[in-house]
Amino acid sequence: MPRIQPLEPPYSDEVRQALRRWMPPGTPHEPLALFRVLQRSPELASRMFALGAGLLGHGLLPAADRELVIARATARAGCHYEWGVHAATLADRAGLTPEQLAATTVAESRPLWSYRQALLMLAVDELHDTADLSDSTWTALSAHYNDAELLELLVLAGWYRTIAGLANALRLDDEPWAVPFPAA
Repeated sequence: MPRIQPLEPPYSDEVRQALRRWMPPGTPHEPLALFRVLQRSPELASRMFALGAGLLGHGLLPAADRELVIARATARAGCHYEWGVHAATLADRAGLTPEQLAATTVAESRPLWSYRQALLMLAVDELHDTADLSDSTWTALSAHYNDAELLELLVLAGWYRTIAGLANALRLDDEPWAVPFPAA
């Protein structure tokens, strides 16, 4: 049971408009429980929307790289909620296979990844474990990404670590349509 209950319909006009901004047009699902909880603090939700929407809708990283970073960051943080939402809605469209998604949840899965993808997984792992990147990882990433993309990669991994901590601490129930987190 969530520690803070998500808002339920009927929504006020302000909440309905805010939730409409969070959900892509034509989405067949109700607004995410996370978004409905955040609307209990509309100012905070508005500030978070700007960064989250910018990373997803206007980012510099290729969609497959973005979703790989998100899947690994949320998996490493043990956030079944956010991992499952992205696995169900964005990862497939970005080109990640079900096998690759499942592999983001385990320690060693190198054969499934290209060199660049394995490098992204390593970078997320280092950021998760040390809040830093080794010189060797930074140098390797720099061969594939420009400065703006590297900055975005760091922010993306940190943002989804934050989202994972929020969803975990709130004890959000998985969305009924989300992809289940693979069993260990």
